[in-house]
Amino acid sequence: MRTSTLRRMGTGAAAAALLSVAACSGGGGDAGTAEKPAGDKVRTASVAALQQIRTKTGTVRSARIEGTTEMGGTVSMKQTGTIGWADGLTGSLTLTYTGGTMAKALKQGGGDGSVRARYLQDEYYADMGEAFAATIGGKRWVRYAYKDLAELGGPAGDLLEEQARNSTPEQGVKALLAAGDVRKAGQEDVRGVPATRYSGTVDVAELTGRNSALDAGQLAALKEQLSAAGVTTQTVDIWVGEDDLLLKKTERGETAAGAFSSTVFYSDYGTEVSVEKPPADDTVDFREILRQRAAGPS
Repeated sequence: MRTSTLRRMGTGAAAAALLSVAACSGGGGDAGTAEKPAGDKVRTASVAALQQIRTKTGTVRSARIEGTTEMGGTVSMKQTGTIGWADGLTGSLTLTYTGGTMAKALKQGGGDGSVRARYLQDEYYADMGEAFAATIGGKRWVRYAYKDLAELGGPAGDLLEEQARNSTPEQGVKALLAAGDVRKAGQEDVRGVPATRYSGTVDVAELTGRNSALDAGQLAALKEQLSAAGVTTQTVDIWVGEDDLLLKKTERGETAAGAFSSTVFYSDYGTEVSVEKPPADDTVDFREILRQRAAGPS
């Protein structure tokens, strides 16, 4: 396998896996046809409710997730598993690539289109499968250190590292609080459970403290994160149960890489999340793979 192909697969797997946990955290979605209520009192009530939801979500610390993510023509995938955010991001997800250049690259490499991912505080591991392992000395697991993502991912690397360290459902609520048009959009059932829907659209160029419910520091951090990803606008929808916990989040927007969208369902809040590093003798660092391939035939 050529070094350039290996680099694309490896960096693509890292970016897609981190995109997956980012989708589980922050977001935007189609605001639908809900009417925008008039009056500051209505918006103030929505903001107050979202602040309470944000606080509650920040205390439960773990959940089971199921979702789908699409990013331009690069990635189309499903993700299932558990994530925790008690002390940084941890979790285990199974990512199934259903379309896009990433799915094509994995299948060309002999894979079945699925990758098991383990997230720890400072690193991320991907089980690339037996076919890929056969090209790198028989080791199935590839390690990516978050601190290396800036170099591996190019200009978007810093963003990937930031998302990996701060990917929690709470981030979706923060995005809504930054929207000047945040509103309660009615009552709907989510998989049979009554929920309240909130909607809002974030225009990155117009993010200011005038209409946002975030403080100046939080707003600046969000704007920097979105701008680094090439996001121009994103629309956020969340569905919240009677216990003030997210049941569903959708997002839709535009980035430098094309249109993106995701839908995530949350359940089993407080579930145990136990993640261990893969066996050392079955793991190789991605930087080491690149060094080996660069030194050998291309």
